[in-house]
Amino acid sequence: MPHHGNEEEHGSSESRRDAEQRENEPQKPIIHDNRKVDPKTGQARHPDQEQHADSGDALSQAEDILNSVEVPAADSVAQGAGGAEAEELRNDLRRLQAEYVNYRKRVERDRAVAGEMAVIGVLNSLLPVLDDVDAARQHGDLTDGPFAAIAAKLENALKTYGLVRIDETGVEFDPTIHEALIQQPGTDVEIDTVSQVLRSGYKSGDRVLRAAQVIVAVPA
Repeated sequence: MPHHGNEEEHGSSESRRDAEQRENEPQKPIIHDNRKVDPKTGQARHPDQEQHADSGDALSQAEDILNSVEVPAADSVAQGAGGAEAEELRNDLRRLQAEYVNYRKRVERDRAVAGEMAVIGVLNSLLPVLDDVDAARQHGDLTDGPFAAIAAKLENALKTYGLVRIDETGVEFDPTIHEALIQQPGTDVEIDTVSQVLRSGYKSGDRVLRAAQVIVAVPA
């Protein structure tokens, strides 16, 4: 049976009808599952945590990725330049990782020093208070009562921060922790010896906050 008309026009008219039908059809809504609890497992969803859970050290991950790249033996000669470039990248990553480790150690060391200096600053500001406590104790004002208890609590609290009193007598004179105000001949001493402490000194760890003012007995 002969076909009247152009087949191409007939096909194009059908395509247009199909396109018009698709346009007239209602679009199905797109549903996003934003529920915070997985309906299957019953566990809470944490998109941010899942995204960054395995982030780890970026430098280590990059190095692992490069180390995991394997060049086939057949292509190793042809891709010699690529292998050299990968090795150069590995060396750069190792240098960056070493710099990062050194930077982290330096930051931790600086943070520790800053904390130590802050404690020392507080201790230095309280030394005059401790001098007043010593003077009151020598005058018998802190033998008993609430002020004696408060003074004891203050001294014990400062000991927890490493504060150590320098007030020993009968020990060898040490210019690093003692300040000699008076020297006098001493009996039965063979070396310079601290005979009396006029004002207590203090130190925190190996750092001397204030030298003790003492009277030194020297060999006659």
